[in-house]
Amino acid sequence: MAKDKKFTGQPILSQILLEIPPKLIRDAARKHNSNRYYKKLPLRVHLVSLLYGVFSYCNGLRELCEGMLACEGKLSHLGFDTAPARSTLSDANRRRSYLVFETIYMELLKKYHGFISDSRLKGLSIKNLKIIDSSTISLFGDILRGVGRPRLDGARRKGGIKVHALMDAFSGVTEFVRMTPAKVHDRQFLLKLKLPRESFVVFDKAYNDYRQFHSWSKQQVWFVSRMKGNAVYHVCKVLIDRTRKQQCKGVIKDQLITVGYKQDNAEVRLRLRRVTYKAEDGQIYVFITNNLKISANQVARIYKCRWMIELLFKQIKQNFPLRYFWETIKMLLRLRSIVY
Repeated sequence: MAKDKKFTGQPILSQILLEIPPKLIRDAARKHNSNRYYKKLPLRVHLVSLLYGVFSYCNGLRELCEGMLACEGKLSHLGFDTAPARSTLSDANRRRSYLVFETIYMELLKKYHGFISDSRLKGLSIKNLKIIDSSTISLFGDILRGVGRPRLDGARRKGGIKVHALMDAFSGVTEFVRMTPAKVHDRQFLLKLKLPRESFVVFDKAYNDYRQFHSWSKQQVWFVSRMKGNAVYHVCKVLIDRTRKQQCKGVIKDQLITVGYKQDNAEVRLRLRRVTYKAEDGQIYVFITNNLKISANQVARIYKCRWMIELLFKQIKQNFPLRYFWETIKMLLRLRSIVY
């Protein structure tokens, strides 16, 4: 009888690696030709080393390599006998294309998508709900002390990287990520998206762009967002009006409106739906959407799902050392000179 390799005493990282098929890594390496110039550090060893650093909360490349070196002789459960050299791992981090890791991630997502569905969306009438948001990761100040724009109040500069993410609400994981300087506006991320027809997208009001909304309406891509307080609009039709009921909760107003934006020196009118909703705590929210078929309560429920991506960002920041670069000091000093 064959031994069961999934026993409880096995290291956590080893159990995680069992879920990554070796064939998947080999196919990704062959597709991107990732092992051509890395004879001492094949793709699998590189991937396992990075995962070791993530789950060990390593703050730097030296800590990562020395931690693996201390476990030398006990690394057979990871699939290799000797720990990689710091210079070799540093060169691989700098030169090996990120596309190979993207391929591995997308293939794993395709393989395990059915096992990670979120039960909190049970009963929601839509099938393809995406959530968009961004989060800023502040750069550590020990080396990159001069990053960022000068503060008007004379305080210390604050710089960072903004991570724009598209998350699938039903699986709870990201499907598309783009990193930009922290000063880049959130609306620029919408131009990089390619969404299939009949998709639903939910995001905060920082992403409001009427020109993009008009394009989505033609493609039958539906969105739900909040309306800005200074937005100028014209009410065409009132579907629900409960403003006279003082103790009313839930949907207060449901209106069909038009908003305008400039294009080629001419004003274009866009037809939207405006839903005013009063929450249990008395807070009033104003939503806008280009979908005229779903109920007003569904609009509010879809926007409530947006908070799931905030929980994902919180989980990532608390569990992964994203504030640090796994590079050599020489490379970081070179990066510092470029920043200054």
